[in-house]
Amino acid sequence: MTSDQYDITIIGGGILGLSTAMQLAERTPRLRILLLEKEPQLAKHQTGHNSGVIHSGIYYKPGSLKAQTCVTGRRSLLEFCDQHDIPYDLCGKVIVATHNEELPRLDELLRRGTANGVPGLEMIGPERLKEIEPYTNGIRALYVPGTGIIDFTRVAKAYAERFRSSGGEVRTSHEVRGVVHRDGGLVIETFDGEFRTKYSINCAGLFVDRIARFTDRMSSRQTGNDGEIRIIPFRGEYYTIIPDRRSLVKGLVYPVPDPKFPFLGVHFTRTIHGDVEAGPNAVLAFAREGYRKTDVNVRDLWQILSYRGFWLMAHKHWKTGLGEIYRSISKPAFVRALQRLIPDVRADDLASGGAGVRAQALSVTGALMDDFVITQTPNVIHVLNAPSPGATASLSIGKMIVDIAAKTFSLSV
Repeated sequence: MTSDQYDITIIGGGILGLSTAMQLAERTPRLRILLLEKEPQLAKHQTGHNSGVIHSGIYYKPGSLKAQTCVTGRRSLLEFCDQHDIPYDLCGKVIVATHNEELPRLDELLRRGTANGVPGLEMIGPERLKEIEPYTNGIRALYVPGTGIIDFTRVAKAYAERFRSSGGEVRTSHEVRGVVHRDGGLVIETFDGEFRTKYSINCAGLFVDRIARFTDRMSSRQTGNDGEIRIIPFRGEYYTIIPDRRSLVKGLVYPVPDPKFPFLGVHFTRTIHGDVEAGPNAVLAFAREGYRKTDVNVRDLWQILSYRGFWLMAHKHWKTGLGEIYRSISKPAFVRALQRLIPDVRADDLASGGAGVRAQALSVTGALMDDFVITQTPNVIHVLNAPSPGATASLSIGKMIVDIAAKTFSLSV
């Protein structure tokens, strides 16, 4: 059954889709706005499996979208949480160098953080490091006091409540299977009916590229994604520190990341619920929602293996990939990686934890896309890449998308 006409339909009920929906509804109260989510509940996937870190903005190249949105987004997020009584803890983070060759990269992080306006940064030596994290080993560290922890699922649900209170409509259990142009607008096809809309915003996360490709099958150019970008799912697996050993970690303990990859390396994260997580690694998932090693989706796997960009990436980074796979199947190897930061951690201290899947955009040249990617056509906007710090920056990214929509769709805001 075809629904009534909507002005704008947002596809995807994660934190970015909900932030966009909330801000769009509040800025355009006369418009009829619909949000479609394929799961029975909102924020189930990337948002629901997020480690809950409020990032400061230290990692990102100055001038990039990540740099522009993380610092302002963090500030807006904390203000939003204060207004809605959502708890958070600015527990601080140390980024620890354990070898001399890491020191130039640590200096570069300080330069980037300073350029991005991250407050309170402090380069510290071993003695100061021991004061902050007594069990952590390192020759130098960068202390980032503004990094924090939060429950992003709770934040996303607050966005949804604000969206509904502004007149927005949410339909869960509505998986989108097609978007076609018809009569000057769009028809969004789901397994539970069709929805007519003038415009659409694609925030579908792990499936954003697939929706972009089948938006108007007659012309891939009109989708804003002509096949140059494909989502490759990477599973991040965690252990949890057993309760008796949580005292090993006071806040957040990270290694110096490899600049060739958009991943931060295995680290220790205290959560807002009192747990301590160790991880994640980054291994190729054989399903876009492949939270277990045994999860395989034939269609998802085929779209990975048939993509030229994947093989170019694999050729370039196969050694690193094998190392991640080895740590996935070998707990002792995972423990050794963690012991670089906290030598006292033992295998018996680690219990099996959860996992998340990162929607990593990959170009046809095999490049792992690091920055946010948002494209638009006259009546469709696609958020093609919005990984970490997407949750921290969700309000700033949502505002950016609304600004793009106002211009692209000629909205009165």
